[in-house]
Amino acid sequence: MSPDEPSSTRPALVKVVDIIDTIDAILQPQRLKDSAPNGLQVPGSEAVSRIVTGVSASRALIDRAVELDAGLVLCHHGLFWDFHPTGLSPVVAERLRRLFRHDIALAAYHLPLDAHPTIGNNALLAERLGAAGHEAFGDVGRRAQFPGDGIPIEELAARVETVTGRVPLLQGRGPELVQTIAIVSGAAASMLPEAIAQGLDAFLTGEPREHVMADAEEAGIHFLAAGHYATETFGIRRIGELLEERFGLEHHFVDLPNAV
Repeated sequence: MSPDEPSSTRPALVKVVDIIDTIDAILQPQRLKDSAPNGLQVPGSEAVSRIVTGVSASRALIDRAVELDAGLVLCHHGLFWDFHPTGLSPVVAERLRRLFRHDIALAAYHLPLDAHPTIGNNALLAERLGAAGHEAFGDVGRRAQFPGDGIPIEELAARVETVTGRVPLLQGRGPELVQTIAIVSGAAASMLPEAIAQGLDAFLTGEPREHVMADAEEAGIHFLAAGHYATETFGIRRIGELLEERFGLEHHFVDLPNAV
C-alpha cells in the first residue's frame, strides 16, 4: 500500500491485547479443559494492521505471514501441546525463530473453536450442510437435524464433498434417509459410540479409525470422515472475518490443505 494512499483506505492499527480480549470474550476458552493453551502463545508486535489465519501453526503458514507482512497469526492448532515432550523440538524452535525474527505474534484456539454454537467448526459445518437446526453433542460437537423426512445418504455425502472440498470416506450402513447427524470435526472417531447410543442416523468427523467400519455397520449408522484439516477451516476463518469487520484489520486466510 502506498504511503500516499488516503488513510481512510488503510487497515486500522489495533493492539494485539484488544484482539485477544475480543476472541476470548467470544469463545470463552476457560470453559473447556484442553490439551493446548488457548490464546496468545507467542508475543510479537504490540499493535498490528494485518492478520493471517490458518488451521495449523506450520512453517508454511508462518512463511506466508512473513510474505504478507502480517503482525499476528491466528490458528486452530498452535505450537504447544500437552502430549509433546517438555522442551522445544528443532521443528518448533525454527518456527519460533521465524516469528521472533519478524516480530510476529501467534495465538491459537483449539477446542473452543470447535465448540462454539454459532461460529465453531461444527456449527458452521451443520449450517453449510443444510441442517434445519443443531444443538450440543458432547463437549464440542453439534447434533443436527435435516428438514422434513431427511436427505438421502448419497446427497449428504455430496454435500460434505462440496463443503469440505474432500470426497468423504463413507462407512457403515444407516437408514437411506438421514434425519439426524452428529458432527465433531478433527479426530473424533472415538465419539461414534455416543452417536450410536443416541440413535442418530449418521456421524461426521475428520479422521477414521480401523474398527469404525465394523462398528458403524453393526450399529446401523453411517460414518463419514472428510479429513481433519478439511473439517476445521471454518471457525478460524470466521474469527478472522469477524476481526476484520470489527476492527478494520486486513485479514488473509491461508489455505494449506492437508491430506489427513
